[in-house]
Order: sequence, then C-alpha cells, then structure tokens
Amino acid sequence: MALKPKILVTSAAGKTGLPVVLQLLERGFPVRAFVRRRDKRSELLERAGAEIFIGNQYALADMRKAMESVQRAYQCAPTAPNGLHFNAIFTVAANEARLEHVVTLGQWLTSVDHPSLFTREVYLSDALIRLPSGMSVTSVNPGWFADNYLMVIDMAAHLGLFTMPLGPGDERKNAPPSNEDIASVAVAALVDPETHAGKNYRPTGPELLSPKEIAEAMGRALGRRVRYMDISEKMMTKALRALPPSNYSEAAVSQLAIYAEEYRRGSFAVNAPTQDVHRVGGRVPEEFESIVRRLVATRPELQASRAASVRTLVGFLKIVLTPALDLERVQSARDYVRIANPRFSQQTPDWVATHAGQSAQSTTAKVA
Repeated sequence: MALKPKILVTSAAGKTGLPVVLQLLERGFPVRAFVRRRDKRSELLERAGAEIFIGNQYALADMRKAMESVQRAYQCAPTAPNGLHFNAIFTVAANEARLEHVVTLGQWLTSVDHPSLFTREVYLSDALIRLPSGMSVTSVNPGWFADNYLMVIDMAAHLGLFTMPLGPGDERKNAPPSNEDIASVAVAALVDPETHAGKNYRPTGPELLSPKEIAEAMGRALGRRVRYMDISEKMMTKALRALPPSNYSEAAVSQLAIYAEEYRRGSFAVNAPTQDVHRVGGRVPEEFESIVRRLVATRPELQASRAASVRTLVGFLKIVLTPALDLERVQSARDYVRIANPRFSQQTPDWVATHAGQSAQSTTAKVA
C-alpha cells in the first residue's frame, strides 16, 4: 500500500488550521502542524498524532525547514497587516520544495481595489501562488465566519444583548459557516487534488440569517432572550480595545470596520448559501444555533449567575469609557499602501462578474 503524502498545515493552532489538522489525521494522513509556540492547542494536536513544528511563519528559513519531506500544504495567513509577506514566504518555500498541491484560505470579498489592505493582499497572494510552477492550487474563500459573532457571546449570555455594527432591520443577512465546515472543504481538496485542483470554493452555513435571527439563535442556545442591538463602528472599536482576551491589533480592528461596512452593503449575502460544504466537504452544514450550543457546552462561565452578570456589566462600562479608535489615523500611522479610488466588492465589475452568478469553478447552487 502506497504511503499517504505528508501535509503541512500553517497557522495550525488557529480557527481553521486546528480542525484541518484533526480532520486530516482522522483520514490517516501524516500532518506537520506549524505553530508559534507550545500551548494547550499544540498539545492537543500532538496527542492526536500531529508532528509539531515550532517556528516563525514570517521567516523563510523556518518555512523551508517546515516543508522538508512535505508534498502538500494548507496556506492560512495569520490575521495581520503583514499577510502578504507571509504568503510571499510561503510561495517561495512551496516552489523550492516542489509541492504538488496547495490549498489556500482566502476571502469571499477579495478584489483588486478593495478599501481593505488585508483584502488587497489576499488578491495579490492568490495571483502569486498561481504563477506557473507545476504546483496545483485550490482556494477556499469563506465570508463572515460564525465565529465572528461569538466575540460578543458573554454580553449575550449575561446582558441579553447581541451587539455589532451590522445595520438595522432584517435585510442584512449572512450564511455563517463553522470553522469545522470550512476545514472540511480544505481537507477534501488536500486529500484529492486531482478533483479539486484549480477550483474556488465558498463554504457557508445552511441558511441566510439576519442579525435579529442570529440573536434569537443565541438566545435559544443560552436559554434566555437575546436582542440584537445595532451599534456604531466607534463602539465596536471601543469594545475590541476594552475587553480581554483581545487578539486584535489596532490594524486588525481598522480592517474589521471595513468588513462591517461590507456586511451592511449585503456583500456576504450575495449568492449564498452554497452547497460547497455538502458537495465538497461531505457533511451537512452546521446550523448557527448548533455552533453556539457547542461553545456554551465548553464554557461553564456562560451560565447565568449574579457574579457573571456583574462582571459583564463592569465590562460594558469599561467599553463606554474606553476611547474610540481613530481608524483613519491607524491606517495612516502604519504607512499602509493607500490607493486613490478604492471600491467595495459590489462596486467592482470583475467581482460582480465572478461572484454574483453561477461559476464553473464553484459549486454555488443554493441549498434546497
């Protein structure tokens, strides 16, 4: 019996990297998990059977070592203002190692003149990885993750409020995918390159939900009434700066504000939901309420208590007192590359042409 190819997973302790590693191991593939440090997540991966590689993903020397004796890889750039640097490092090392196949985690929004630097970098990274080299590529381009809503789960649990700047009313919708469902599509492409080479997939959840419906699903999972409250971008930046644990730099917060604007413009509802999780990942897309219930089961501190309510209220007051982030200052201070006439996704003809209609490269038929 032929040995299965070894697969490198970058950002292996992250939202999609971790389930990609676990699902590959379940299928019997040897996996090298690239992580920054040893912690509970890397220990979990090691117990599951992964080979742990500790290094700096922005260092070409480390990436070269990580790709030794590897045939395929999952390219997942960290959420950082230097994502293009990571992807350039990855692309150079992958070509030197003569990998046979790479699966990249991209973005549904990616377009050439997008206001977000992060998104323009994804566009360039997609072009770089596809330069002629004999290596095949599959792209997985999710939109707004289900996990994004869970940033405010504590406030929902203890104050009954789901607060995000997603716009008023019920018309702004999204079909949020779970991390595991996104991973299932990436894993399918890593396991079977011949079928998926050159394809672009967009995993989504099973149905479009409004912010009000997201709040109601949270409430059912938490066993209490939860109400959606539309907040300003300023309030969002205050919350992300005020409440631990926060993994968001000022740069990342500035980009999230742009994505919230895309949400209000309806870009995440375009051509959703898809059947990619079912047809490619081989599983039924998980409903949002189920995703919340899984989280609640692992976090006993979300159970109702007077002490928890007081802590959450104190946290809310801290948000109010925290200065808002000057988004324009952040982008200017970091010397971001700025373009004269940025355009949101639906203002870009090429994006509309490749995203709004049926495509031979993507299974975007709506779920029955």
